[in-house]
Amino acid sequence: MELLPSQKKHLAPMEAECVLILISIRDFHTLKEMYGQGFIDQVVHELQATLDESIGNDPALLDTEVFVTGPGEAAFVVPRNASPADIAYEYKIKGQEGLKQTMYRQTGLGIDLGMGYATLSGNLRELDDAYFGKCVGKARRMARIPLDMKRLSIADRFNAILNNNRVTTHYQPILDFKTGRILGWEALTRGPRDSSFRSPIILFETAEQLGRLFALEKICRESAIRNAGELQENEKLFVNISPKAMADPEFSPGNTLKLMESAGLTPDNIVFEITEQHSVQEFDLFYRTLAHYRSQGFKIAVDDAGSGYAGLSTIAELQPEYIKLDKSLINGIHKDPVKRALVETTTTFADKIGSRIIAEGVESKAQAICLKDIGVHCGQGYFFARPARPKPGLTKESQELQSVTDITNKAISCSLPIGDLAKPPHSIPPEHKVSSAQAFFKKNNRFSSIIVTEEDIPCGLVMEYHLNRQLSSQYGIALYFKRPVADVMDSTPLIVDIETPVEQAARLAMKREPLKAYDDIIITRKGYLYGVVSVQDLLNAMAKIQVEMAKGTNPLTGLPGNVAIEKDVESRMGQKRCFSIIYADLDYFKVYNDTYGFKNGDGIIKLAADILSWATKKYAPQDAQLCHIGGDDFVLITSPESVQRITRAVTRCFGRLVKNCYCVEDRERGWIKAKGRDGMERNHPLVSISLGVISICGQCSLMEIGERAAHIKKYAKSKPGNSVAIDRRPPLGSQC
Repeated sequence: MELLPSQKKHLAPMEAECVLILISIRDFHTLKEMYGQGFIDQVVHELQATLDESIGNDPALLDTEVFVTGPGEAAFVVPRNASPADIAYEYKIKGQEGLKQTMYRQTGLGIDLGMGYATLSGNLRELDDAYFGKCVGKARRMARIPLDMKRLSIADRFNAILNNNRVTTHYQPILDFKTGRILGWEALTRGPRDSSFRSPIILFETAEQLGRLFALEKICRESAIRNAGELQENEKLFVNISPKAMADPEFSPGNTLKLMESAGLTPDNIVFEITEQHSVQEFDLFYRTLAHYRSQGFKIAVDDAGSGYAGLSTIAELQPEYIKLDKSLINGIHKDPVKRALVETTTTFADKIGSRIIAEGVESKAQAICLKDIGVHCGQGYFFARPARPKPGLTKESQELQSVTDITNKAISCSLPIGDLAKPPHSIPPEHKVSSAQAFFKKNNRFSSIIVTEEDIPCGLVMEYHLNRQLSSQYGIALYFKRPVADVMDSTPLIVDIETPVEQAARLAMKREPLKAYDDIIITRKGYLYGVVSVQDLLNAMAKIQVEMAKGTNPLTGLPGNVAIEKDVESRMGQKRCFSIIYADLDYFKVYNDTYGFKNGDGIIKLAADILSWATKKYAPQDAQLCHIGGDDFVLITSPESVQRITRAVTRCFGRLVKNCYCVEDRERGWIKAKGRDGMERNHPLVSISLGVISICGQCSLMEIGERAAHIKKYAKSKPGNSVAIDRRPPLGSQC
């Protein structure tokens, strides 16, 4: 919508001298005629979004808004803190960078935006309408004139930076997913701090405009090699270089070799990263230079594959050792099955031609897990480390990275039910309109899925990224927007019961077809919708369980498990000591768990653990060992003399405190009405604890101990209420 002069009320109330900046799409009408209204609307939208984002990154411009002044034009007002021409130029470059991918993808060309400006004085909201209109007109006329870099003071500042070598090099690690070690470092150039040239985009674009790209790349290359420091064995240094610079007659490979020798590096350490932001004109010279470098042992990487000129033809011509995927392919890959399929196919292609894939722009654990799982060789991005000087170490989270396959292939003997991870779902009936579903996703960012139900029974799943993919197809809106959601839902989603262990659910999820591998999992209780779990939450839970299991502890109570029991028993038998084992088990726990839910069930297990721990500390010797062997089963290894006091304290304390885990009605009547294991509904007593006690006084097998403990536990559970059963037979291992 075009902003008229009378709409100046939307402008920020700035009092100081300001500048009206106008950025325009010079070839607006030509692009519209050649590529259609839909394309030009997308370009205009992305231009506004890019300018909005650029302004939003400056805290001083929080109240500034971008507005439309005409077809293909966007304008805004900022304080005059530099030359107006320089300010306009910076936003022009940022706008061109924001449109680069769309332009390359649709036209195979970049875009040259127009820039204009006009100085404003006084409070913007009090400016005369006619005066404001004249300022917009002045900026518009200026934007139509080809840019003359000589009239920008920014050109002088750039030349000063170049002449005084005022660039610094930061280094960002590249992680090898397979080994977990650093493959190498990309050298990234930064201009002077507190300068617009701090941004490499403005720095290199200005060099291109002034015809000084070769000179800039030369000092950047020298800085990268000189300041790299020591590289570990087989580590690489990735140095950016453009085809234009390599094809420049002044380019001399010998200078690079001399610099490397002085820095203690060899050609095997260096990977030239070809940044193809422009098409190559001097093909022969470029390829001859490239061949010369490779013959000396240098490696080649193609940067930004999947955008601009770095397409399949470039890869086929260069046959690089490394292919770096553009971050536009990586962003949201864990939510986008199409991107996953594309990257997985590219990785397979790279394997066949002897190249390695490096995913750029990895910013989250979810993205890294997805990339590792589909076989991508290496990753680079903020998730691993931000560029820094000197070279930074990997983040702790990235050092502990495990793929879905890593996690699900490991046996976990003590897991949590998936019901513990369930989050409240949003459900709709099958006749609900697709348009309403899309509107819900836009208003509720925390939901990635909608469950389609009939009478609270799940019958389908709608993932936001699947829906967006369907609607963004050529006729997607026309075909689906007003149709019922049943026409676009997945009618065979993964549905599991709340009692399903998380590792089992993860294996089922990974067995799904690739396009559905990261879809949410629907959780039911007795067939009815209970909740929803994302694959990411599932993997996080499994990783946490593995950490606890690696410590030999139970994830719920923190108590040691079976391994500790075996070691302690074998140690006592080796020392020929007599000892007792108290086997504790909860009665009617499943009924309680089904009635009150998993979280309350976990509460009773923790209560039992706390009471057993308290009694052990109070009555057992210091070397007593309390273990949680899973579910509601505990084992306490202690001296025979302490058994009576421990068992009496545990049964009395548990019988008193467990009542607090029930509602008032159930607590007062002393029973609950629920279905038992046989599916029949009846009255069940409150949860109680049964303790079975056996003694060992010599060598015996763990199997013998297990069989006797199970027998005495069964006898204890046959007694009503909180009970203790002590084995009166001769101790195991005794000669009697």
